[in-house]
Amino acid sequence: MKSSATMSIGDVAARFGLATHVLRHWESMGLLSPARAEGDRRRYGPDDLYRVAVILRAKEAGFGLDDTREMITTTDAASRRAILLRHRADLARRIAEAQASLELIDCALDCDHEDLTGCPNFQAMVTERLPVISQRP
Repeated sequence: MKSSATMSIGDVAARFGLATHVLRHWESMGLLSPARAEGDRRRYGPDDLYRVAVILRAKEAGFGLDDTREMITTTDAASRRAILLRHRADLARRIAEAQASLELIDCALDCDHEDLTGCPNFQAMVTERLPVISQRP
């Protein structure tokens, strides 16, 4: 059975550690649609709280608000899948970049040379960043 309890915008903002203007902005973008009570005051129910949690998780995953809105409001599975695949590829790229950075830092930590840039192991790690210089005959 669904709870009919409702919360004010201030209560929801406090619960999630957000400013109230953030919830108003999300509403203006079509991400939220809380019920209205007397005096046109927003009232958030359990479904709205779940939606706020989804928006926050999407932001943590790197989604922009426009893509989040499209992802959670579309009824077209192919559109949702395309958004998710695009973000999956971006996330995989960022993970690979972070892994390469971690490997570079670990290499530098293992170096005992006075000049890090002169360390053969460190130089090998950064060789791929050297510009290609063409040889002229």
